[in-house]
Amino acid sequence: MKSLKGSPTREKRCLRCGKPVYGRSDKKFCDEYCRSTYNNHVRSAANNLVRRINNALLKNRKILESMLSKEGSTTKVKEEELLALGFQPQYHTHTQKSKGQQYLFCYEYGYQLTAQGWYQLVKKTIRV
Repeated sequence: MKSLKGSPTREKRCLRCGKPVYGRSDKKFCDEYCRSTYNNHVRSAANNLVRRINNALLKNRKILESMLSKEGSTTKVKEEELLALGFQPQYHTHTQKSKGQQYLFCYEYGYQLTAQGWYQLVKKTIRV
């Protein structure tokens, strides 16, 4: 009597756990858990760098937002103060020139390192 699961097709093995795979000839996993776990692992490894950079950008934005919410749409802050909060100036979304000065932006919040270790912070008005 034949099993309901069918017979293993050419002794194919699950890509995740190595158990025999039953059913269709193009089946790669023994069950949904193995398929899901395998694909989540593959996607996680591929997106790890992007996730880390996005987290740095969001943290920078939050720091700039907190500094400007105290002062208004523009202010100057000591470099050490921003760095102490975890600000990473190498991570920014774009650059923009304003009145001959180039600013680095983290979404709508911009910054520029000026003389004597000060950062000039600005908030760009976004029109939707």
